[in-house]
Amino acid sequence: MTWAPPRVLIRIREWWRWSSLRTRLSVMTAAGIAVGSFAASIVAWQVLAYELRHSIEEQLRSDAAPLLAVIERDGASAATLPVAPDSALTARILLPDGTVRSPVGFPLALPVTTDARRVADGRAAARFDLIEVDDGIDDDDNYLVYDQDVFLVYTVHTDGGAVQVARDGQFYGQATTSFALFLVLDAMVCAGSGVIVGRMVARTVLAPVDRLTAAAVRVARTHNLDEAIAVRSGGEIGQLAQAINDMLAALETARRAQRLLADDAAHELRTPLTSLRLNIELLIRLDRRGTLQTALEPSARTKLLDDLGAQVAELSTVVAELTELARGDVTAERTEVVNLADQVVAAVTRARSRVPDVDLVLDLAPVPVPVTGRAAALQRAVLNLVDNAGKWSPPGQPVNVRLAVEGGVAVLEVDDAGPGIDVADVPRVFDRFYRADAARGLPGSGLGLSIVRRVVDTHGGDVSVHRSDRGGALLRVRLPLASPSDAAPVG
Repeated sequence: MTWAPPRVLIRIREWWRWSSLRTRLSVMTAAGIAVGSFAASIVAWQVLAYELRHSIEEQLRSDAAPLLAVIERDGASAATLPVAPDSALTARILLPDGTVRSPVGFPLALPVTTDARRVADGRAAARFDLIEVDDGIDDDDNYLVYDQDVFLVYTVHTDGGAVQVARDGQFYGQATTSFALFLVLDAMVCAGSGVIVGRMVARTVLAPVDRLTAAAVRVARTHNLDEAIAVRSGGEIGQLAQAINDMLAALETARRAQRLLADDAAHELRTPLTSLRLNIELLIRLDRRGTLQTALEPSARTKLLDDLGAQVAELSTVVAELTELARGDVTAERTEVVNLADQVVAAVTRARSRVPDVDLVLDLAPVPVPVTGRAAALQRAVLNLVDNAGKWSPPGQPVNVRLAVEGGVAVLEVDDAGPGIDVADVPRVFDRFYRADAARGLPGSGLGLSIVRRVVDTHGGDVSVHRSDRGGALLRVRLPLASPSDAAPVG
């Protein structure tokens, strides 16, 4: 049977869960002050009780000293106890046979306890005891009232018996009780003050958090990500403010990149869309006039339709590459250990169907090449490299694709026998939508190599441009091999 918490505990827990941080801090501060005050009060009460009792015990030892001297001189049976001027003191002699000898002037008879008899017999050491004594009976309107006194008794053994001295312990009890009541009141006052102090502490501690909240609300309302939050303190609050500023800077960078992507996309799509729209409008006008079959020669119609097909294919490629760039790293594809050789083979197979007139020569490492990454993204990067080389490869010259392992790094090289990349174009060859002057008349959007660099960067590698031995371009990709501790299988 499971234990179910009481309803009041559930309500307190729900209230605590939904209460503000200011309220929580106030309650915790007040509770801490209250607990500390009560704990200090208990310690102070115990210390006072110990000191008072210790003081009375020392006084009783001092009172017993002259009596012990008299007994040692005259003997326990014959000694006469002097009448003490201190009325709070009671003294007597206990003989081993149980006889009690008290001085004149001390009519109050304290009970003789078993422990006191053991001291008188010499079977126990000196001891202190608190003894309650009935001090008479008062009859008030037929009600019996017992008045009890408390004595602190010191019993010490001597030759032939024991000496007992006692003092009234009422003062001891009253003092400790009064002090305890005072401490309780003081603790209650401290607990009440703790609430006020807690609110003040919460207000002071949370003031920087309030400023951060106000700044965040202002940014959310104005959408101005350039507005940095002033860091006015160190420690955790300063780190939080700096983290928010870094987040705002990252968001602003992402927003600028998104705006730049949209502007570049609009610029790149304008030309093929305009050409496609003009060709379609021409066909529509001819069709409305009924001269579609006669106004254009068969060869012209074929060329026009081919142009339309090429423009649609180019638009499809641009849209696919824009989608790839816009997604960035946001993808549902799982990161795992894959064999890079399998992705290279798959990419080359797809490229052969897209550029059937280009000879693709594949040279793979004789062992698996495990890398940690996303299979589809890696395959897309390899395909873009092969497509780019295929556009520049002259007839009869193959495109070489090599994959090797060098010192814990997978190295992929794609080279062609084309004119190569001009030195002035190398720094920008991986920029989005950048196309060299020599590539203006070739199909493409200028996004393929940008996607390659993004994929390589997200996989912890690097891509570089070189001159191949045949005079063309050589693009080299280096990716770190997967760690042996990775549990995912190579595939």
